[in-house]
Amino acid sequence: MDTKTEIAIFGGGCFWCTEAVFKMLKGISKVEPGYMGGKNAHPTYSEVSAGDTGHVEVTRVEYDPSEIAFRDLLTVFFGSHDATQLNRQGNDIGTQYRSVVFYSTDTQKKETETFIEELQQSAKEGEPIVTTVEPASEFYPAEDYHKNYYEAHKDQGYCQVIIAPKLAKVQKEFAHLLAAHPKQ
Repeated sequence: MDTKTEIAIFGGGCFWCTEAVFKMLKGISKVEPGYMGGKNAHPTYSEVSAGDTGHVEVTRVEYDPSEIAFRDLLTVFFGSHDATQLNRQGNDIGTQYRSVVFYSTDTQKKETETFIEELQQSAKEGEPIVTTVEPASEFYPAEDYHKNYYEAHKDQGYCQVIIAPKLAKVQKEFAHLLAAHPKQ
């Protein structure tokens, strides 16, 4: 039996964090950090980090919709970063760290827009959601040293201070969506 997978692409700050978060979920067959939405082909990390290319650090998630729904991916995405911060996540500042969902189907677009509207309605007194919903464009994989970054650098300060608490939050709040054996 062939499994039909779909692609979801999220930008929510540093891709080291979003990659580690999505690797924990059930129904995920591949998670890859990269760049999307900019003006030049094959950007490098240093070019994107400088903030001049228009690219966003993103995580491309290949998943099986029979095991995990796109809405569940949205729930984890919005639950694991601050979608009210414009062009930043914590100390990561610039348009390359903005909150964005790049959709590859009209269904993903509508589902994301509805989800954001529901979040806005449920938190009318809170800060507005600034996440943009944009059509997917060319995905450029990040350099190899960014792949599996958390797994390879768990003892690094950034991983301990920023990524580990985020993963603990996801494990607590979304336990029902976790894989028995996360992707490496």
